[in-house]
Amino acid sequence: QVQLVESGGGLVQAGGSLRLSCVASGSIFSIESMGWYRRAPGKQRESVAQITVGGNTDYTDSVKGRFTISLERENAKNTVYLQMNNLQVEDTAVYYCNADRGGLVPDRDWGQGTQVTVSS
Repeated sequence: QVQLVESGGGLVQAGGSLRLSCVASGSIFSIESMGWYRRAPGKQRESVAQITVGGNTDYTDSVKGRFTISLERENAKNTVYLQMNNLQVEDTAVYYCNADRGGLVPDRDWGQGTQVTVSS
């Protein structure tokens, strides 16, 4: 199992920036990819950005050109970042970090969520 701890959410005005961080510990050797989902009020959870351990990235269309995902790997932990620029009101949501584990029994671990609020 992987433990995920997120930080970096908050309140920002439209056009501003925030950087989310998520530290993964535990069975990190089994992680194949990490990323971020978000759930806005009244909407379904959606994948925002994903990155593989090989560095391949994928973004939802609405954040392309504004958000950048990166992954830092160390011996005992992985850290995934989401740099969010030119934030818009519609980016307001709870953001959840995910870690996808491979192996014989693939699984996904989730962080506790961090609130991002963008005001107009």
